[in-house]
Amino acid sequence: MRALSIAATGMDAQQTRVEVISNNLANMNTTAYNARRAEFADLHYQIARAAGASSSATGDVVPEGVQLGLGVRTASISMDMTQGTIKSTGGDLDLAVEGKGFFEITLPSGESAYTRDGAFKRSAEGVVVNGEGFPLAGNITIPEGARSITINSEGEMFAYFDGQAGGQQVGTINLVTFTNTKGLEPLGGNLYRETDASGGPLPGQAGQDGRGLMRQGYLEESNVDVVQQIAELIEAQRGYELNSKVISAADQMMGATTQIR
Repeated sequence: MRALSIAATGMDAQQTRVEVISNNLANMNTTAYNARRAEFADLHYQIARAAGASSSATGDVVPEGVQLGLGVRTASISMDMTQGTIKSTGGDLDLAVEGKGFFEITLPSGESAYTRDGAFKRSAEGVVVNGEGFPLAGNITIPEGARSITINSEGEMFAYFDGQAGGQQVGTINLVTFTNTKGLEPLGGNLYRETDASGGPLPGQAGQDGRGLMRQGYLEESNVDVVQQIAELIEAQRGYELNSKVISAADQMMGATTQIR
């Protein structure tokens, strides 16, 4: 009775789908969050008769074989890299990227991580850091006494001081792109790490090679479509119920078999 194990893989797949949808809905208000989608593939097949085999009666080639599927498996959980809505915040260190670029963050281990979350802060030493306190690559520092900060679309940061007419450039925020952004490994905290699948980082100035431009005083919202997620949740729930009914039907069939006298 292969139906039991086949339906079990279907229930497991729909459970995974519900978990992915649950994570999307939980992060519907997370800055620059990219929605995930569970993708599935069929398992290998048990071949009772191969397509193209010869008929034992006449020797003719049969047009179709007998191949029995054994269920489904999770192939991948893919990220939707569509840019979210740009929302005005007015923060002088809030940055949104209109394009494909990522900000580079330096972790305590010295490794680099990457993020689209541009909600930056100023540490006690004046270093520009993310919400976890990790500095932007380059350790850009805002001098003490700066009354205001401006960041142009190319990422050049200027500090303005009382008694000075012009601004003083204190650093440049570069952006990083990847050949395959879906291959990045999520670390939590809105951070990603490069992998062999993503390819190496391609750093450069904003506005060049499709990295996008920066917008000061804005943040990118999550790209989760709540209505779509609810519709997919209902579909996954129905799929789970149907597979559970298959298990019930298979159990009844086995019970009927054991009662034959």
